[in-house]
Amino acid sequence: MKKLLYIAFFAMLSLSSYAEGFDKYFEPKTLRLDYIHAGNHDTESYYFQSLKEEPYFAGSRTSLIDDNNLGMQYLKVFDKQSGEMIYSRGFCVLFTEWAGTPEAKEIYKAYPESVVMPFPKNEVRVEIHSRNNKGEFTKKFEHDVDPSSVYIEKKRYDLPQFEVRYSGAAESKVDIVFIPEGYNEDEYEKFKNDCINFESQMFVFSPLKENADNFNIRGVWAPSQENGISNPGEHEWKRTTLDAKFYTFGSERYQMVDDFQKVRDIAGNVPYDLIYIISNTKKYGGGAIYNFYGISSAGHPTQTGKVFVHEFGHLLLGLGDEYEGGTAVESLYPSGVEPWEVNLTRLIDFDKKAYWKELVGKSTPIPTKATDANKNVVGVYEGGGYVSKGIYRPWINCMMRTLTDDGFCPVCNNGINEMITFICK
Repeated sequence: MKKLLYIAFFAMLSLSSYAEGFDKYFEPKTLRLDYIHAGNHDTESYYFQSLKEEPYFAGSRTSLIDDNNLGMQYLKVFDKQSGEMIYSRGFCVLFTEWAGTPEAKEIYKAYPESVVMPFPKNEVRVEIHSRNNKGEFTKKFEHDVDPSSVYIEKKRYDLPQFEVRYSGAAESKVDIVFIPEGYNEDEYEKFKNDCINFESQMFVFSPLKENADNFNIRGVWAPSQENGISNPGEHEWKRTTLDAKFYTFGSERYQMVDDFQKVRDIAGNVPYDLIYIISNTKKYGGGAIYNFYGISSAGHPTQTGKVFVHEFGHLLLGLGDEYEGGTAVESLYPSGVEPWEVNLTRLIDFDKKAYWKELVGKSTPIPTKATDANKNVVGVYEGGGYVSKGIYRPWINCMMRTLTDDGFCPVCNNGINEMITFICK
């Protein structure tokens, strides 16, 4: 009993010291840095645009340093006086996917992007690092910020908002903001009902349903001039708030938004950790990028909830797609490099997939054959990351492979649970 009391006491001391670290370096609001991410298949550059002060910061006051090693980009914030890293986060962006397409070998392109962090009390250095073709992070961008600068714009946020689920204070929950795309002025109630529907279907699947009390969900209302989503394949172009469209990178069902800064402008009306866009269309499709944003259709007659939960796996944890084909991106997983996603491996450095490897039974062969006998066996099954050879997945048929009723596999479950704990800590 004494041992348990000592453990609890030192845990409280540790959390207290982390909280003091937040109060020492940060204000409970957000600093947003907007930039342009540009380049082609072989090069990338970051160009500073502007700084904005936003009224809320939903993130943890204790999980300030991200050591999960997830994502293709990595934000680092350093206190200039001491040189100490005081905040970091991994993330991914749409530009990185585009850079792997055939088009990127022919032209240069630019995407508006941004990063957010708790608002610093003192001068800081902001860095963005990007993985190279060896899977190593290299610094690509650096900018000094004086929080007292008159050039930091104080954004006005006054869009209508509503709660879909409230479980507690933002800093100790995973806060999701739902934002609309393709809903006109008369469709407020439809959007609100679609948000409620998404929320109800989200918590059907494990491990999300067991973690329902760890989530807050809010909606922000931002109507479009027209309803529906642009569909270039059918020569349909809609005047919508975010200019979302299907046929991203030539994939009919891949629905995305190019201008992430527009997305941030709406999301910033409420505290949020994660952004999910609900699009007003019956057409099947969506997409999501780790710690960036997700989007999917509200009106599909059978697959709305399953698509949402699949895309949420990408958004929350950066889970990799476990199916073959279906993308025009050629070089997401270069040969000779172990994927950073927790549910994909090339068996180059499988020992680092700790909570995958420990679930593989001692008698289970590696690689593992996808047979009926192994239907509920954690193994190492070939096929995933859009290719049939050379990349392996942990389960024969996980939610990240097909939209089944089975939900996530044990490896994805463990990763989701760990990320929820990290955000809520």
